[in-house]
Amino acid sequence: MITREIAWRLFAGEYNSSNLELKGEAERAPTYIVSPLGALVNRVFIVGVLTDLENIGSGEEPLWRARVSDPTGTFYVSSGQYQPEATAALSKIEPPAFVAIVGKTRTYSPGEGTMYVSIRPEKVVLVDARLRDYWVLETCKATLRRIEAMTDAKEMATPTIEELLKLGYPKELADGVVRSFEHYKDLDLNKYRSMVLDALKYLLPEYQIEAEGEVAENASAPEEIEEAEAESEEEKEEKVLAIISKLDKGGKGAAWDEIVDEVAKVGMDKGALEEVTNSLLDKGMIYEPVLGKMKRI
Repeated sequence: MITREIAWRLFAGEYNSSNLELKGEAERAPTYIVSPLGALVNRVFIVGVLTDLENIGSGEEPLWRARVSDPTGTFYVSSGQYQPEATAALSKIEPPAFVAIVGKTRTYSPGEGTMYVSIRPEKVVLVDARLRDYWVLETCKATLRRIEAMTDAKEMATPTIEELLKLGYPKELADGVVRSFEHYKDLDLNKYRSMVLDALKYLLPEYQIEAEGEVAENASAPEEIEEAEAESEEEKEEKVLAIISKLDKGGKGAAWDEIVDEVAKVGMDKGALEEVTNSLLDKGMIYEPVLGKMKRI
């Protein structure tokens, strides 16, 4: 009897950083991707904003390629004739839309030492923002649990599955953590802690420290500088969003060249604009309906 694999919850920022693949040797043996935090992934469960959808096949044999954004990055999804249910569901969706996807991992290695990951969907359903928010919270919890396991592993002379099992971690995670520890050298766990915090701040703005009216006497204090920079970034994003809305007169998006010209009038250069739009794309607040145009979600 074939056991159904766990559908892991993990952010795009962790999934896309994976470059270790374990291929089963027996016939029909599952293939796994080992994430930097030790998720031993054959199947995933993701929820995010479907921002781009394109049929690069034909009407008779469709092959849909899609991008799904979460607060940390973008998942790449590909569905064709061998995934009839998911392919049919994708063909009926009009981006942008909140979607939930359960699917299998896929890898592509164009050369030695390079690996890209994507998802082959088994099921695709439309959802709402409430479910997306719940998925983000649950994925934060799961990510923190993996960070905790990796932290414990780093404190061991030689991490083993048995030692991690004694600490209460499930076998799949213990196995993945040991493999990750051996493969991903000098792993920076603070990067993933920050990723979780950024996801929470994006989702729950009340978690951010409010410092209005509490101006320190020392104008060069680090806390004040950081707060001023954070406010400045928020203001830039609001300006760019307003400009995109203003220029999107036909409902098909605002032309990039026009956005560049418009932001120059408010003192923002092209380099700063690219930083802001990249941030907005990662947050799922804008998308590119076609190359060279930006549209609000």
